[in-house]
Amino acid sequence: MFAKLKERAERFLNEKNLVTDILGKIEEKTGIKKRYLAAGTVSVTGLYLIFGYGASLLCNLIGFMYPAYFSIKAIESENKDDDTKWLTYWVVYGVFSVGEFFSDIFLYWCPFYYVAKCLFLLWCMAPVSWNGSQVLYKRVVRPFFLKHEATVDSVVSDLSGKAMTAAESVTREA
Repeated sequence: MFAKLKERAERFLNEKNLVTDILGKIEEKTGIKKRYLAAGTVSVTGLYLIFGYGASLLCNLIGFMYPAYFSIKAIESENKDDDTKWLTYWVVYGVFSVGEFFSDIFLYWCPFYYVAKCLFLLWCMAPVSWNGSQVLYKRVVRPFFLKHEATVDSVVSDLSGKAMTAAESVTREA
């Protein structure tokens, strides 16, 4: 398994993308090979997620910055398949964030919580067909939504009507 992971990492480091471009420039300036720079970055990030102050912020930035960047690129592209991919990520990210809000008080005390959360978010955004957002959407979010869609539509419609009535009332009084 470790050999397979190492092979995938080497393949990724030889592809042309933003990360490998940056690593390539650093390699040119320092003489340190890309694989060592990547391993060092992953190690320092992992240690910071375990011991560092503000690990929550770093984890949330990892879960937000890359997907936000590629979501914008997807919106600007002609291909709509990538829009669906990133929209699915954001739906799963939102569901996870709501769940985390209610369980954070307990999870915060787990020593490797932010490492696990970061790995989970990386799995959700991974550029593979079996990434976490696709798997969780198809197996959890979609079935739950389809089961409760009519009820949710009714509640949303009712709330929308009440919000419009309240807005009209406030506007008339002003």
